[in-house]
Amino acid sequence: MRAKLLTVCEESERLGAAMGTQEIATNPEAYRKHAQKHAEMASVVACFRKYLAAEKGLQEARTMLAEESDADMLAFAQEEEQTNRAALQDLETELKLLLVPRDPNDDKDIIVEIRAGTGGDEAALFCADLFRMYTRYCETRGWRIEVMNSNLTELGGYKEITFQISGDQVYSQFKFEGGVHRVQRVPDTETQGRIHTSAVTVAVLPEAEEVEIQINENELQFDVYRSSGPGGQSVNTTDSAVRVTHKPTGLVVTCQDEKSQHKNKAKALRVLRSRLLALKEEEEAATRSSNRKSQVGSGDRSERIRTYNFPQNRLTDHRIKLTLNSLDRVMEGDIQGIFDALNGADRAAKLAATDE
Repeated sequence: MRAKLLTVCEESERLGAAMGTQEIATNPEAYRKHAQKHAEMASVVACFRKYLAAEKGLQEARTMLAEESDADMLAFAQEEEQTNRAALQDLETELKLLLVPRDPNDDKDIIVEIRAGTGGDEAALFCADLFRMYTRYCETRGWRIEVMNSNLTELGGYKEITFQISGDQVYSQFKFEGGVHRVQRVPDTETQGRIHTSAVTVAVLPEAEEVEIQINENELQFDVYRSSGPGGQSVNTTDSAVRVTHKPTGLVVTCQDEKSQHKNKAKALRVLRSRLLALKEEEEAATRSSNRKSQVGSGDRSERIRTYNFPQNRLTDHRIKLTLNSLDRVMEGDIQGIFDALNGADRAAKLAATDE
């Protein structure tokens, strides 16, 4: 680990020096990349400097213990030795965490897809509830939500809804939301007060840039049709809705929320690009079995990750055994604590994996 830390320090110094050169300083894109890498290394460098200082302090304390005979100086040296030894242990743990490879997608905006599963109308209503929960949370962070596509039901739920969230490090917070979300509650349509269990699936896709995923338009099939609303009625008099099929993979994306066919096509391609990036990363992750051990969840849509029990006002995240008796606040967007717990568990798992 020490050799790796020294390499990071050397690279940080090199980047800092390069940012002061005319070649980099006058190139905004190159300067941005250098500054971003330099900032990512800053916390590692600062922590390693504290580690080296504690290491030096420990050595000086031990030298003092070996050479001093004065009782007061020996007491001081013993205290310094204990303080620095404890600091070294804490800093070593912190350095291991800082050296855990950072998810390259953490800074990206995301595209979220919520789809009704088992439960019919009740599942569709819960889709709307989850969308509202995420919207409320994003409002507290100052993040922007843009609906890409939606399929509204007559009762005000969604058979499916796709939306983009843009802001600062959005993926780093939402990356563990993918999977099956189960809800237990008494539906408004239930006359005998029976609790129903429904489920929706959530997919969280880091938004792909064109340079990451290049799409050959010859491999795409475009179909246009009239947008439809609840019950299937037409809500537009022109063929503005767009369906895009990626022939090599069979992926299909539809967008109909815009009145412009051109805008719907552009949105559909953004969603398709992100799905293709997710598919590529899933294939790469499948070849790294050890990587799976260091993750809280696989993000697989078939994995049941959470239960929302309304009668008992309880939320349970099954991956980290987290239980909260504040479901009412959660549904109002108070979900930062859940995100923090999931990220903390993921970091702990990755740290444990580095010690194996």
